[in-house]
Amino acid sequence: MVFLYLKALHIIFVVTWFAGLFYNVRLFIYYAEAQEKEERERLILTNQYKVMSARLWHIITWPSAVLTLIFGFSLLHQYLDNLPKWLIIKLILLLGLYVYHFLSYMIHRQLQKGIINYSSAQLRIWNEVATLFLFSIVFLVILRDTLNMVWGVVGLIGLSILLMIGIKAYKKIRQKNT
Repeated sequence: MVFLYLKALHIIFVVTWFAGLFYNVRLFIYYAEAQEKEERERLILTNQYKVMSARLWHIITWPSAVLTLIFGFSLLHQYLDNLPKWLIIKLILLLGLYVYHFLSYMIHRQLQKGIINYSSAQLRIWNEVATLFLFSIVFLVILRDTLNMVWGVVGLIGLSILLMIGIKAYKKIRQKNT
C-alpha cells in the first residue's frame, strides 16, 4: 500500500512540475514580447512577469522538481535487482528533463536581471521541448516499449512542426493587422 501512495505522490508532483515549467516558459515569452511595448507599459508588464515567474519557480516549480525526484527514487527500490530497459531510458529522459529545467531556470535568472537573449519565437520553440519530454516519458512508462515511444515522439515532432507553421502564420496575420 505504501508503494501506491508513493506512486500517487510522484505523479502529483510530476504534474505540478510540468505545470510550472510550461507556465514559466510562457511567462518568458510574454516578457520578451513586452519589450515591443511603449516604455511605461513595458515596465509594468516586465515587473509583473518577474514577480510571477519568481513566485512560480520558488513556490511550485523547484519544490515539485525536488519532490518528483524524491518520490521517484523511493519507487526505484523495486527494480534494483534488474532495471528494465524502459526504466533505463526513462532515467535518461529524466536527466534530460532536469537539464531542461536548469537551463530554463538560467533563462529565468537572466530575465530577472533584465537580460533578454532570446526572441519570443525562440522561446516558443523552447516551450515545446518540455512537451517532447512529457510525451516521451508518458508513452514510455505506459507502453514500456521503446519502439512505440519512438513512434509517439515522431508523431509529436510532426505535431510540433505543424504548430510552428501555425505560429508563423499567426505571427504574419498579427503583423498584418497592426
